[in-house]
Amino acid sequence: MKTVKQCSEEFEKRTRSELAMGGDKGVEKQHAAGKLTARERLELLFDKGTFVETGMFVKHRCVDFGMEKNSIPGDGVVTGHGMVDGRQVFAYAQDFTARAGTMGEMQSKKICQIMDLAMKVGSPIVGLNDSGGARIQEGVDALSGYGQIFYRNSIASGVVPQLSAIMGPTAGGAVYSPAMTDFVYQVNGSSFMFITGPQVIKAVTGEEVTSEALGGAMAHATKSGCTHFVAENDEQCIDSIRQTLSYLPSNNMEEPPVVKTSDDPMRQCPELEGVIPDDPKQSYDMRVVIRSLADDGVMLEPHELWAQNIIVCFIRMAGQTVGVIANQPSFMAGVLDVNASDKATRFIRFCDAFNIPLLTLTDVPGYLPGSDQEWSGIIRHGAKLLWCYSEATVPKVTLVTRKAYGGSYLAMCSSDLGADCVFAWPTAEIAVMGAEGASRIIFRKEIAAAEDKDAKFKQKVDEYEELFANPYKAAERGYITSVIRASESRAMIIKAFSMLRNKREVRPERKHGNIPV
Repeated sequence: MKTVKQCSEEFEKRTRSELAMGGDKGVEKQHAAGKLTARERLELLFDKGTFVETGMFVKHRCVDFGMEKNSIPGDGVVTGHGMVDGRQVFAYAQDFTARAGTMGEMQSKKICQIMDLAMKVGSPIVGLNDSGGARIQEGVDALSGYGQIFYRNSIASGVVPQLSAIMGPTAGGAVYSPAMTDFVYQVNGSSFMFITGPQVIKAVTGEEVTSEALGGAMAHATKSGCTHFVAENDEQCIDSIRQTLSYLPSNNMEEPPVVKTSDDPMRQCPELEGVIPDDPKQSYDMRVVIRSLADDGVMLEPHELWAQNIIVCFIRMAGQTVGVIANQPSFMAGVLDVNASDKATRFIRFCDAFNIPLLTLTDVPGYLPGSDQEWSGIIRHGAKLLWCYSEATVPKVTLVTRKAYGGSYLAMCSSDLGADCVFAWPTAEIAVMGAEGASRIIFRKEIAAAEDKDAKFKQKVDEYEELFANPYKAAERGYITSVIRASESRAMIIKAFSMLRNKREVRPERKHGNIPV
């Protein structure tokens, strides 16, 4: 029997071996690639001294292909929990220095245990992905590991926030778990994700493409929309995760955290009085409006580089987290298209799942016309906005700043889709369509019969604008709660959200709806 001293010595020896990860050479190689190790990343994520590691001594059980001779520290992943800004968070970080962080049966078990604990206690899950993919030597056991993680991603969705950082290679089945989580972060230049790598693509299709062009951070941030946030290094990536968590509740049964602010909730915004151009065809930056409304002008914007005709972001108003969905007139005139609809829909459903009130800023001329959009399914994708706004039961406030035409007016959280309060600036234009298009249809016979068709057309456009290119017809019908001065917007919106704080809304009992995907 071993003595107490021998037991202690063995413990210290085993602990040192695990903490060494893949050894000095592996750590040096990781640093040379501009990447932090798994443990260094977790140290940055958690408040100092709060991280508690779990499963340190877990080992793989594979005996095929000589694997019984290979020891993999922690089976290629570090798991545990700790505090982020004083609130509990669970996390795992794949260790690329240990057998390239490949996924095997026991690595999956460690990750699943962390996910199960997070759901039991109601805390966010953060995954730091840096892996060579499935451990081929383990065969179907490795595939089963991925499947068990996917299952838990689905079960945890809408229960606790799930955040995934891509901090190295993530390929094949490994990319599906991040895609099932709420927010995805990528490090520019050192991370990539794709279903099929460049070599296989070349062999099958003949296409030549680099890993960076195929699945790098900028590719996914600008083209596919698979990445929400791009960071320039590991440190910035983890800081972005901490920022995001600061806006979110720990679970679906809690309210978002309230942050103290010195910004007066009743602050007037005189700068907004001149933000709408006199020329209705001229653009402006909706971010100016958002920052003016937000506490201290601060906003956190996912998907900043994708589907830029719509903005989604988190802000605080009177210290409370608010999710903002806003048309962007300075990009494609703020029209709704397939990607914009998808971007807004997912954000709205996330906010609704986690009790985050919704503020919609509307300046939309319509859905983008054209055969490309029709064949890409704009009807189906555009219907998602109608669906998710109707489905959402959190407080919903809408502000119409300028154009709100036709189906796109409805889609941007009109009162008919359940908006609790709808405000409009005096510059708002709420109608079936723009004055010129409407006049060509309504007055086509009069215009055709006129001697001076151009003059007649202009006269009819002016008539239509006088009647409909304003917020007052909608206000007369009760579709607009109040027409307000632009400078009053922040105060009025905060008052509305304060009034709605105890809102309760019940939907018919059902297993789930069938959203048009």
